[in-house]
Amino acid sequence: MNLAIDIGNTRTKLAVFEGDSLIFKEVWEVLSVAELKRLTYNQNVKKIILSSVSKQSEEVMDFLKSHATFLELTTDTPLPIRIQYKTPETLGRDRVAAAAGAFHLFPGENCLVIDAGTCITLDMLSEEGIFLGGNISPGIEMRLKAMHHFTARLPLVKSTPELPDALGDSTENAIRNGGELGALLEVEGFIRQCKVKFRSLQVVLTGGDADFFVKHTKTKIFAHQNLVLLGLNQILQHNAKLSEGF
Repeated sequence: MNLAIDIGNTRTKLAVFEGDSLIFKEVWEVLSVAELKRLTYNQNVKKIILSSVSKQSEEVMDFLKSHATFLELTTDTPLPIRIQYKTPETLGRDRVAAAAGAFHLFPGENCLVIDAGTCITLDMLSEEGIFLGGNISPGIEMRLKAMHHFTARLPLVKSTPELPDALGDSTENAIRNGGELGALLEVEGFIRQCKVKFRSLQVVLTGGDADFFVKHTKTKIFAHQNLVLLGLNQILQHNAKLSEGF
């Protein structure tokens, strides 16, 4: 069994894979050694891959390294895709993993990989498996919070599944349109640009706000809730093949 751990800005997601098949998944607020012991023992985990936006405690790292064959995703980690990016050292590991997941799902196809989370990332992966780069913009919640935080009078508005009319008939609806509809139009506009540039395009979507974009966009989208975890598992298996006995 393989364990993929994705530590993001707000949550920690863990998934157990048998080969390419996701067997088990949990979401934690904090990465706990006690919970890791339970999970790795119960699921008979033999290999672990970690992707994290922040540095983990020595206790956690010592456990991961001592209880299974361990791989931490870094800039130097061998990948099943090629990175064509001017600053690979600053490239988010979740973006890399999502692209690796898309490459596994749609080999030989141009993929626009959209991760709609705290930030919205839109990245192009060529049919040859080359990560070409993309865009990073504020996520829906970040947009709504920014309008409240950086102004004196605009209220904090919560996102909802339904969009108001395109012309906001109240301050709340006007703010929601700016945050939600603005994000939707941005994503749809980038999809159109990529379709012009590439002869064929598969749009792959993941992230906490994925349902919102699937519901409201007019473009055919393949949504995969566990795309980053799937990609991490592919990276782990790729390294296992490269290293004898890994």
